[in-house]
Amino acid sequence: MQVNWRLIAAARNSYATLYAACGQAGYILNTAEEPARDVTCYSLNSLNARQYLDEIARADCITIAGGPHATACHEDLARYADYVIVGEGEHTLPRLLDELAGGRSGRIPGVATGDYYEPAHSCVRLDAYPAFSEIKGYVELSRGCPFSCGYCQTPQIFGHCMRHRSIDEAARYANRYGQARFVSPNAFAYGSDGIHPRWEKIERLLSKIKSEIYFGTFPCEVRPEFVCKEGLDLVNRYCSNTKLHFGAQSGSDAVLGRLNRGHTTSDVIHATELCREYGVTPIVDFIVGFPFETDEDQEQTAELIRWVARSGKVHVHRFIPLPGTPLAGGTARPLLKETENLCGTLALAGKLTGSWTDPEKRFQW
Repeated sequence: MQVNWRLIAAARNSYATLYAACGQAGYILNTAEEPARDVTCYSLNSLNARQYLDEIARADCITIAGGPHATACHEDLARYADYVIVGEGEHTLPRLLDELAGGRSGRIPGVATGDYYEPAHSCVRLDAYPAFSEIKGYVELSRGCPFSCGYCQTPQIFGHCMRHRSIDEAARYANRYGQARFVSPNAFAYGSDGIHPRWEKIERLLSKIKSEIYFGTFPCEVRPEFVCKEGLDLVNRYCSNTKLHFGAQSGSDAVLGRLNRGHTTSDVIHATELCREYGVTPIVDFIVGFPFETDEDQEQTAELIRWVARSGKVHVHRFIPLPGTPLAGGTARPLLKETENLCGTLALAGKLTGSWTDPEKRFQW
């Protein structure tokens, strides 16, 4: 049975992870730029899913869809794809391929069809699967998040309990690169419950890596209340990055409270000032246009954006109501003219990137 992986730029790291997991089970995921025999797999997010639905529905092969959009909207996606993997795929995808290769129905936990769904019975233990194999990807350190931010799909997909790849396994894969980069919802939460940092574990990990280390910057980030002297000391001692990426999301404490962010604007200001003290450039995320955002809230966000940009850089993007989140179904409110002008001016000055006017376009950096 030939198994194909539909090439989608946004799913490159998923491909590396699932290529390795399927390889352990004896399946090679061949890349394809269109559906191909016998099975074609798709990993979709909620921004690109519409682009592929017709293709999936017309495909003359068995189609399997996974990814964040599949987890959030499995009933809808099962109208197009033959099988929808809900949640993590390292265990479920190879098991589903075994079912199909054996001529069975494919009705297993973690897979949805047009008339069947049973949730997976367990979550993935990261050490049980390779971070990558021949197809290289970033080293995934952690999954899950104990917070419940209103706009975020992460805890809906991976749960509220953080799981971590072990120090030895993470270092082993990181040392295969000249540069070690990681995936984590909060790099400074590595080895912890996601609320109380374990700096000694982070230091043990960093001390075992012989590659050039980039930690707390793309493609991962940290939370502002985790930015402290202990963390910045480790970055300066072990790492090559001179930037630290964290999310403010709003300059209004009222908005942060409604989002269940778990931090305040004071945490953002303190993190930014500490970065400056340690010679690290803060890269700070903001979201504008929340449905419940008042003019005053947005003005406070604009003021914090302006302040951060004096010593750091800013990513701004328009609120997108992702399915499966508490704010799903909401509509982004219009931006104040002053907010649009500020973003444009800072972007021209090289201090800001993002997509604050087009909610269908994700920022890049």
